[in-house]
Amino acid sequence: MTVTEKNGTDRNKLLLVNDLAGYGKVALSAMLPILSHMGFELFTLPTALVSNTLDYGKFEILDTKDYIRETLRIWQELGFSFDAVATGFLASDEEAELLAVFCAAERKRGTLIFVDPVLGDDGSLYHGIGEAAVENRKKLLTVADIVKPNYTEACLLTGSAYDETGISRADGETLLRKLCAAGKSSVVITSVPVREADGKKCCLGYDRESGQSFCLPYEEIKVRFPGTGDIFSSILLGDLLRGESLERATARAMRLVRAMIAANADRADKYRGIPVECYLGEI
Repeated sequence: MTVTEKNGTDRNKLLLVNDLAGYGKVALSAMLPILSHMGFELFTLPTALVSNTLDYGKFEILDTKDYIRETLRIWQELGFSFDAVATGFLASDEEAELLAVFCAAERKRGTLIFVDPVLGDDGSLYHGIGEAAVENRKKLLTVADIVKPNYTEACLLTGSAYDETGISRADGETLLRKLCAAGKSSVVITSVPVREADGKKCCLGYDRESGQSFCLPYEEIKVRFPGTGDIFSSILLGDLLRGESLERATARAMRLVRAMIAANADRADKYRGIPVECYLGEI
């Protein structure tokens, strides 16, 4: 199957820039099955080899910045090209600098750049990620066409206060404006508690094509699985490249991810993530 936009232009070659875990359905291990099933020709660029998901508390991370540098050089010599690049977890400041330059050059060629900043959740940074990572992720925002932080990451990237009790829709609009201003990008912020939505979590979005924003509430399931952000990103990006609107793609990603969480809520080892291969028929 060829992935085609509504205007008939093929957008089939997709480069995934993310980590590869030895154990756990996160990052590349979660994204590859989904986007392969959706019909994309995939390239992968591992930003790190990780022993297991970080939720276990103990882990080993191998930074692959030298591999990335040489791989990009070789790909350029071979004339490889991409219709879209999606970035996720980055293991070092050097990787962030290298990929910001690469993505800026790709964007000038017409490549769509999708950035998931992968910094933290629940008001704090993830295990193993330092404060300096916030600044280098900001550089990626300036070259992005689509930015997909969660609420914590949106606050970190904009210097906004994190309020777990909820924010107003007006404050949410301010977050969206701050995030899209850096690179004139479309934005989706996940897991935002919005007061006007009766305390429900929401996905907030701004579509640069239409100039419209949206707020999509959902019933939260109080269970944590690593990798749900990667699953969400895969479905969202895949649908966008198929020509779907940002709001409709966001709504479908929300629905499918919530269904997967509900189906696995009683799973004993939640740190390994969701077995996405079991749900490809629904995607």
